[in-house]
Amino acid sequence: MSPTLVRHQLPDSVSPHGAGPRDPAGSRARARDWAEIQERMLVPLYEAAYDRLGIGAGTRLLGLGCGSGLALLLAAARGARVSGVDADESRLELARERLSPHGGPDAARLVHGGLEAASGDAPFHVITAFHPSDCGSAEGLTASLTAAAALAERGGAVVLGGWGPAERCATTRVLRVARRLADPLHRGGGWRPGGRDDLEELAERAGLRPDGSGRVACPFGYADLPSAVRGLLSTGAFDAALEVTERRQVEKELGEALHPHQRADGTVWMPNVFRYVVARPLRFA
Repeated sequence: MSPTLVRHQLPDSVSPHGAGPRDPAGSRARARDWAEIQERMLVPLYEAAYDRLGIGAGTRLLGLGCGSGLALLLAAARGARVSGVDADESRLELARERLSPHGGPDAARLVHGGLEAASGDAPFHVITAFHPSDCGSAEGLTASLTAAAALAERGGAVVLGGWGPAERCATTRVLRVARRLADPLHRGGGWRPGGRDDLEELAERAGLRPDGSGRVACPFGYADLPSAVRGLLSTGAFDAALEVTERRQVEKELGEALHPHQRADGTVWMPNVFRYVVARPLRFA
């Protein structure tokens, strides 16, 4: 499954102007923007990790931050039994819609919040945390991974995903707008690009031993500039900026940053490289 330029979105999926990330209506619209526009950009990352680990029939897989469920759907299509947890109920609602056809005894278990309800399906062969860690609390993610690693079976794998080298990611330069708007005094707040060994260091803090890695091309392609703005706003990278800056201003500056990546036909294209790290729980070392 290869990334494609996303279609113009239906009118009922348009993000309400001015809705902040904490507003319920804004949260639902942003979740749909993530599912319809942005999430598919990471399909090459999901597929590469699944190929490397041989995900298939009999695999029990837990997705941390499973979002609207595309990565789980791809694993289920390979025959895996999937579970997922996410803090965003709006995204989970979309995941349930996507995964509902996979009913029966192997139906997906999707949990809002913590890992407690997912522990009934442990031990897991594979635990994934695919989405870039630069949008959330490092301490919170480390704690979640530590707790999740306890649910892995002997010989199981934990997969971490994130941005590749900044110089290989055109979107990194666009996302710097989020950092500047969130922290105009340059004190180090807001979004930041990933470092070369960030995923390995995160794994080690969570009591995991890195056991291989890979790089995957994940170009971001959009049908037009408004779709690109909505897709990137749905990632969470701009949440801190939206807390301190008017949404209209954030959208304007994001659009300006995207303009160099707009092609003659109006589409927006940004080549990127993402990384994944396969790690193993140290308690089994």
